[in-house]
Amino acid sequence: MSSVQQSPALEILVREPDCFSIWAGPPFPNSKPTSKLEKTPCTSTKFSEDGSKLLVTKPNGVVSIYNCKSLTEIRSFEVPNLLASTLSPCGTYLQTFQKSSSPQEKNVMVWNVESGVPVYQLLQKNMSKTTWPSIQFSSDESTACRMVTNEIHFFDPKDFSKWIIYKLRVPGVASIGISKAPGSYLAAFVPEAKGMPASVQIYSCNKDLQTQPLARRSFFRCSSVQFHWNKDSFGVLFVAQSDVDKTNQSYYGETKLNYLTVDGSHEGLVSLKKEGPVHDVQWSISGSEFAVVYGFMPAKATIFDKKCKVLVELGEGPYNTIRWNPKGRLLCLAGFGNLPGNMAFWDCSEKRLLGSTKAECSVTSEWSPDGHYFMTATTAPRLQIDNCVKIFHCDGSLYFTKMFDRLYQAEWKPEAPEKFGEINGLVKSLGGLKIEEPRKQAQGLKVAQPSSSKTANVSAPPAKPAAYRPPHAKNAAVVQQELFGGLAASGSGEMSKNALRNKKRREKQREKKAAEASGAGENDN
Repeated sequence: MSSVQQSPALEILVREPDCFSIWAGPPFPNSKPTSKLEKTPCTSTKFSEDGSKLLVTKPNGVVSIYNCKSLTEIRSFEVPNLLASTLSPCGTYLQTFQKSSSPQEKNVMVWNVESGVPVYQLLQKNMSKTTWPSIQFSSDESTACRMVTNEIHFFDPKDFSKWIIYKLRVPGVASIGISKAPGSYLAAFVPEAKGMPASVQIYSCNKDLQTQPLARRSFFRCSSVQFHWNKDSFGVLFVAQSDVDKTNQSYYGETKLNYLTVDGSHEGLVSLKKEGPVHDVQWSISGSEFAVVYGFMPAKATIFDKKCKVLVELGEGPYNTIRWNPKGRLLCLAGFGNLPGNMAFWDCSEKRLLGSTKAECSVTSEWSPDGHYFMTATTAPRLQIDNCVKIFHCDGSLYFTKMFDRLYQAEWKPEAPEKFGEINGLVKSLGGLKIEEPRKQAQGLKVAQPSSSKTANVSAPPAKPAAYRPPHAKNAAVVQQELFGGLAASGSGEMSKNALRNKKRREKQREKKAAEASGAGENDN
């Protein structure tokens, strides 16, 4: 009889001022989370990409590494003048960035977590999003490289004592992105210079295949790019950002979504049907389709296959965020930041809206590794009040809420989605869910209809728009009530003396006109 492998338990890291803790679940017993690790002092925390290790920085430049299975500290490093630290994707190496005490001091160190000894050191003057981590790894740690002026240096990830094993010359390179797993390819961005267009080039990470780029895309009006590799390293989406929009339609510049495949079969812009910025783009876990939210508000959402053909149109709404479910079937569209926090949960395989809700003022959001829950968090320093954690079911119904005086971080412990079962049964059980139809229903999608009634088939006449009332007239009835005791406002009760006198005068005038008209008729006869 074959044994069934048990799925790992879900865990949540919660960081408050000066400490962090690890929650077990959900599901929570008695609707209250239990702590697997009680509050521990820290200044920052970060999981490795595979969830095997946890990096905890403490006061006085102490960096501790925890084993996530046993939740015990396995190594501690004392790093004076620490400015930044990060773990490699599998937790094998720790990188630290220190403030230099002298111009020639090597201030970036790569430590082996298991042995606790430094395996590589280098000098780096400045730190930015494109230059940190100094040494970048692929998700499987099969490739390690560093970008320097006009070159990319490659290392042996299993033996840094070999130092630089080979160099790739890319004149003007400004940022790089390694494919996830396998880490076989590298995308390099070269900005515009001396009238030459900017470009993104894909190179092989194999030294023997680096004589020329495998694919290339050139374009103008670009100052930076964001790379998005798919799971099987077949292609890379990149958002080209320009600081200035020459059409003057956006204060925040101009963005274009490009797609480049390693075999050169596709090279160009992704055809988007609405003008405006690219708010978010994300590949599904399978790497065979990607979703984009784009355009001026209300933004449009579309799912494409890896050949850039439209699969599903998800309609329009106040959205700027996409979160694919780790199991690949469900998708959440959300509008965070300066938007009101609307969230829509879609079953992409059945092209059906499962539910919608709101999570106002959310700063972070992510699916649980098993795909059953969706968590949002309102955190400091972005927002100093109403800090909270909210957990929703995959249909959008609220499962759990907890408020904090001050919350800095809330995130799931990463786990491989393959360790969990499918959620087909859960999604099918939601078939009877009744959802209000959105204002603009997505093209070709099924939306649960409201309950029927006797007048469901009778179309109501359109409501007549109310007449315009100036602001000062809106409170006129209240003012009249206070001044005249309600007589003028209601039109009922005894009339004033002036009103009664005017009424009698009008009646006499009508009688006089009637008499004159009758006298004129008799004279004619």
